[in-house]
Amino acid sequence: MIGSRGRVTGTIGPGLIGEVLLNVRGGTEAFYAYPADPEETFKLGTQVLVVDFEPPRTVYVERWQSLTR
Repeated sequence: MIGSRGRVTGTIGPGLIGEVLLNVRGGTEAFYAYPADPEETFKLGTQVLVVDFEPPRTVYVERWQSLTR
């Protein structure tokens, strides 16, 4: 899961358990999500990068940063 890019489908932020959709094994699955930086908030539709994973379905994310700007 670490290194996967996903899309926020449930707001992620301080005190919230959010949700992201990730491509897994040829399909799309939902995971519980927390911000890697506990002060950050991600709204619906934000693209994020998974930086940590706790089985079975919890990920920690940060904002996706495109390398082409």
